[in-house]
Amino acid sequence: MFKDKLFLVMLVLGLLTIVAAAGVVTIQRGNTPGEENPYMEQNQGAVIAQESRTPEPEQVAGAADAGREQPENHINNRAQEPTQAAEASERTQKNEMAKNGEPQSAQVDSGMENAVPLVLNFSDASRMAWPVMGNVLLDYSMDTTIYFPTLEQYQVNPGVVIQAEVSQPVVAPANAKVVAVSADEELGNFLVLDLGNDYVATCGQLKEIQVVENEYLEAGQVMGYVAEPTKYYSVEGSNIYFQLEHQGTKVDPLDYFE
Repeated sequence: MFKDKLFLVMLVLGLLTIVAAAGVVTIQRGNTPGEENPYMEQNQGAVIAQESRTPEPEQVAGAADAGREQPENHINNRAQEPTQAAEASERTQKNEMAKNGEPQSAQVDSGMENAVPLVLNFSDASRMAWPVMGNVLLDYSMDTTIYFPTLEQYQVNPGVVIQAEVSQPVVAPANAKVVAVSADEELGNFLVLDLGNDYVATCGQLKEIQVVENEYLEAGQVMGYVAEPTKYYSVEGSNIYFQLEHQGTKVDPLDYFE
């Protein structure tokens, strides 16, 4: 009997030893570095998924911007439109001038306002504006001679000498076309104007002339300014010399001034 009890005790102790040994083995296998932990794998997967989602907005924004035209391109395109329109307008204008036989250089020199011809229809019934406002120093006289103080002699006068201040503006007496811009010792710088219907005016003693040949002028337009008198009019003082012809014959400008 005693032996049977001893045998059972030893058997129970052996089973307990076996169970304890199995538990130790299980714990050691769980702590083995090379063995994967399913809980750790799930947590790591969640972190990786979160990190992969973070840069997605930048990728979407970059993809959308890649197909969108930048604002600078719109600005450059709009800035080019006026230049292209101006070049097209200039080419059209040059073509029209070539068809009309007008030299392009004259268009550039005289300005846009000079490209439109004015109607020149001056007549015996027309009246002119005074080129400058002032007293008449020497009258028109082709029938008899008059005294010229500077020359100290009597002679005919084909025009009128109008007193004026130096640098005073000189205006066109009527609608006209500039036939010539020239100069000589007696009149200084002067203009020859075609008024139409064979009426031609000459205006001298000028400086800083503002017009060019073949330019059309409107009545009252500034042509230049009063210059210092030439040696032929030093005693008379600063003035404007004005002469009017009809069909090559000198006529009295005072008969046509307003």
